[in-house]
Amino acid sequence: MADLNSLIGKKNHYLFYGLTPPKVSTSEEKRRTIADKQVERIAAIAPDGLLLYDVQDESSRTAAPRPFPYESSIAPEEYRYRYLQAVSLPTILYKSVGNLTPEAFPNWIQAYSSQSHAKVLVGAPSTKVTTSLTLAQAYQLVQSSAPDVLLGGVAIPERHQKRRDEHLRWVQKTSNGCQFFVTQCVYDVNSTKDVLSDYYYHLQETQQVPVPIIFTLTPCGSIKTLEFMEWLGIHIPVWLRNDMLHAPDVLQLSIRVCIQIAKELSQYCSQKSIPYGFNIESVAIRKEEIEASIYLAQEVKKLF
Repeated sequence: MADLNSLIGKKNHYLFYGLTPPKVSTSEEKRRTIADKQVERIAAIAPDGLLLYDVQDESSRTAAPRPFPYESSIAPEEYRYRYLQAVSLPTILYKSVGNLTPEAFPNWIQAYSSQSHAKVLVGAPSTKVTTSLTLAQAYQLVQSSAPDVLLGGVAIPERHQKRRDEHLRWVQKTSNGCQFFVTQCVYDVNSTKDVLSDYYYHLQETQQVPVPIIFTLTPCGSIKTLEFMEWLGIHIPVWLRNDMLHAPDVLQLSIRVCIQIAKELSQYCSQKSIPYGFNIESVAIRKEEIEASIYLAQEVKKLF
């Protein structure tokens, strides 16, 4: 089975840049303009790979109102092949499996089984949503219909605070075929190190080998972005949230915090011999925050 090293030709650490495709309502001309700018930004970063999200409506996950209205985005595979052809980097494509049927999913996974791309499958946003294809079923279909596909999983360190079993989810997903994990955006470094610690010692006890963990980092340039991040389920420690609410420049503060988090996680994973990497993204579409994500990626790259 392929692994992350065979995809990007590196070992132990990786740098990805994450993008959300434009909205479906975006005109063709605007799509091309956005893609051209993104190609320039990607070139300026020179990451090891690209990550493209498949956005789904997560309103069922929480009763809180969404800070920004939800709109359907272009499918990541379509955006990659139609608009980012100038980018030669290997790509991690996200896919919300609940949007497909058990009959259609094998066709999709085989159609996009290029050896230069990996897949991260995402399940329903909450148990309130009924789908015709569950994440567990999708994993089984990959193993039976496309076992050579490089498969990744979603990791959510915040879940570990309540149940203390997130590391076991990683182990189970690895047995289901996942060869790496990409975390939700990290702003709570301690909870992230907690799950890494439990993961490391569990693997030591069971004589298993860790797979790469890709930590997502994103700058926060406004209180509105902060609210959106919290709505997405990203945990901001109380002390940091207070500082961000009162900071004269919240964007600069968040960049400093993200760089410090990257340093701590890099050091911790190196000590434990856990292969790791970072995925840098911007959850906001404001130019200032997008440019900050480019700067953050360039700074994080220096840690390697």
